[in-house]
Amino acid sequence: MVAIKVENVTKSFGQLDVLQGVSLTVGRGEVFTLLGENGAGKTTLINILTTLSRQNSGRVRILGLDPQKKGNAIRRQISLNAQEATVDGEFTGYQNLRLVAKLRGVKDVSTEIERVARQLNLTDFLKRKVLTYSGGMRRRLDLAMSLIGDPQIIFLDEPTTGVDPKNRLALWQIITEMRDDGKTVFLTTQMLEEADRLSDHIAFINNGQIVRYGTPQEMKQLAQEKFVLSVQTEQLAETKKVLQNAKITFTGTTELQIEQQDAKRVLLTLSKHTITVLHFNQAEKNLESVFLDVTAKEEK
Repeated sequence: MVAIKVENVTKSFGQLDVLQGVSLTVGRGEVFTLLGENGAGKTTLINILTTLSRQNSGRVRILGLDPQKKGNAIRRQISLNAQEATVDGEFTGYQNLRLVAKLRGVKDVSTEIERVARQLNLTDFLKRKVLTYSGGMRRRLDLAMSLIGDPQIIFLDEPTTGVDPKNRLALWQIITEMRDDGKTVFLTTQMLEEADRLSDHIAFINNGQIVRYGTPQEMKQLAQEKFVLSVQTEQLAETKKVLQNAKITFTGTTELQIEQQDAKRVLLTLSKHTITVLHFNQAEKNLESVFLDVTAKEEK
């Protein structure tokens, strides 16, 4: 079953083409993560999917419905958790949740608040004003507000930004539980570890286009083979200069990453300059290396 279907969507603001033929599919009951640099088009796409904006061309379906024709019906089945927490600090946690429940037309407000508060471990804090909450608690309350009314699709726009490691792990567990309950989660994040841990599928968006799509494991298999070079500290500056003079590309500061095609030439070059190599191992493939590959190719 398909939760979200996007086909050849474009969106421009004046002369700026933000989305350039975006296509993707999100299945029901999965965590789908959209990755990309700032300005790549993530928020613009989310605004279209959540009926806050309209595409210039292309086709969008949310749970089989057209946002341009069935916006009200779609809004009843989705929720959006924005980057900035939308809670009211002068209200108690309970009052914030009650407001959202009323707006969403929930019939048994008290029971619904008890359900989401229990799910996010907020029960003991509901009577306190939100301005007394920690940052992590405010984020959990904001997430609880997104779950009011039992939406089928939950859009989470960088939900763990600014959250400490303990609360981040707690939020990861909550997102996993959402998926296990059959919810569809559309996630954006700047944390590649988060995407790796949580996602069923990932798409990379760059310059308004989807340039990679697949499972986390499939994404990592697409990363270029690289080697990690380590030399003695007192020879590090000389090593960088030698490689630059030989026109060998590298990244890193203390440990240098080398492209696979340059591996043999690096070792020969360093040997000629009597530079001692401490380690020269194949680099672990991860989403960060995929991200850097994608953005580097576009820059070229």
